[in-house]
Amino acid sequence: MSSSPQPTSAPQSTAREPGGGGSAMALLVIASCQLMVVLDITIVNIALPDIQRSLDFSTTSLSWVVNAYTLTFGGLLLLGGRTGDILGRRRVFIFGVLLFALASLLGGFAQNSGQLLAARALQGVGGAIASPTSLALISTTFREGPERNRAFGVFAGVSAGGGAIGLLMGGVLVEWLDWRWVLFVNAPIGLLIALATPRYIRESERHPGHFDITGALMSTAGMVLLVYGFIRAAQEGWRDALTLASFAAAVIVLTGFVLVERRSRQPITPLHMFADRNRAGTYGMMLCLAAAIFGMFFFLTLFTQDVLDFSPLATGFAFLPVSAVIAIGAGLASRYLPVFGPKPFMVVGGILAAAGLAWLTLTDVHSTYAGSVLGPLLVFSLGMGMEFVALTLMALSNVRTEETGAASGLLNATQQVGGSLGLSILVTVFGTASTNEAAKQIPRFLSQATPAERLRFERTGQLPPPWSDEILTAGVSSAFVMAAIFAVIAAVIALVVIQVRPSDLERLKGGTGPGGPA
Repeated sequence: MSSSPQPTSAPQSTAREPGGGGSAMALLVIASCQLMVVLDITIVNIALPDIQRSLDFSTTSLSWVVNAYTLTFGGLLLLGGRTGDILGRRRVFIFGVLLFALASLLGGFAQNSGQLLAARALQGVGGAIASPTSLALISTTFREGPERNRAFGVFAGVSAGGGAIGLLMGGVLVEWLDWRWVLFVNAPIGLLIALATPRYIRESERHPGHFDITGALMSTAGMVLLVYGFIRAAQEGWRDALTLASFAAAVIVLTGFVLVERRSRQPITPLHMFADRNRAGTYGMMLCLAAAIFGMFFFLTLFTQDVLDFSPLATGFAFLPVSAVIAIGAGLASRYLPVFGPKPFMVVGGILAAAGLAWLTLTDVHSTYAGSVLGPLLVFSLGMGMEFVALTLMALSNVRTEETGAASGLLNATQQVGGSLGLSILVTVFGTASTNEAAKQIPRFLSQATPAERLRFERTGQLPPPWSDEILTAGVSSAFVMAAIFAVIAAVIALVVIQVRPSDLERLKGGTGPGGPA
């Protein structure tokens, strides 16, 4: 499939010019879209226990409710960004938002696990179209320097903090209505964004090109196979034939993807972007940090509801400080990046994230929210707020205007793919640790259980509290060890790979500097 429209100037539009109220409203529309797309991951997280009971998911297969969304999202982000470059970012943005809203509506009406996973995958397609286009629109709507730095700060803060807002919204909706409303709520929000977009955002210039459908399909298929291999390993073990076959197929497909991209005239993944060590390091850091933040939200949600016995609403409020502290970290980074450059924020942010996750490994069945969860959350959140602003600016630095969408898509893709792949690895670690702990707890349970409890265990295979709490906590603690390792790797990449040049600081201050437009 290909399309080669002639390059044109930005068409006439009733959208307001950047600056003043029009600029603020344009940023509000763009940030609202990103918030809707990002919070959808965790707004569903808060409903996972209810979804599990309603649609009969197992604990390990439950992660597919998240992964069905993030895999199609991550796999197709590159195509979504490229589509905006070719067809015009505003019209593509509106289409993606409407598709996302429609898929959310379908998911809310799902009657079985298959229907829900299909709707979640379609949501991912809509998000993959809208999200990279929204980030690219910031580059083309706001002037380089302090104005664009602030816009990127808002966008990055929403990207990092939207997860906590999703948990709060999810808690309210699940507690007061039903788990289906965590999906229904996107429909009116998406419609409002689509209606407001033509008024406040101008259409971008269209650039000739074609769509790399083969690359998009191969990247998505390769990541699905890789993630499935990890999920399967958690359920059936590392020697399972289907587990090994999935990993082998993933290697073959992803290798083929790289070969296709190297030969393509207009690849979905411009490999030359990795030639810049700063940008390559940024992508590597985003992979690791996305894995850490996805894992933190997923496992802490289970821990607070199943072990601390929080209601969905209480769980949402428990995560509320995350958004506030991420906003503080993002604000600090946005303000002082032109002075110190992005590297200090990347290094310190990674260290703080790792410290918070390492602290969470100390949780056990006797932990409390105030004594064992809140402190680590605040430390982790401050680090992530610093990281996301610095990563966003670095990834889009020195990128040609016609490749802004592709660069935006690549950054978002590393975030979503890193989250999906990282979560699957963490689920595998969780499953292995839980199985080992279950081998210790089952004999203890059987030695104390009543005949009725034994009969129930034989029928369901599920241990009751406190034995089930011990198993879950052991798995969650081990998963946080792995998540902390991911954050440490990100900090090491920042320390060793990232090099800030004087021209980079000049551009952050609003000067031109060499390298063309960001």
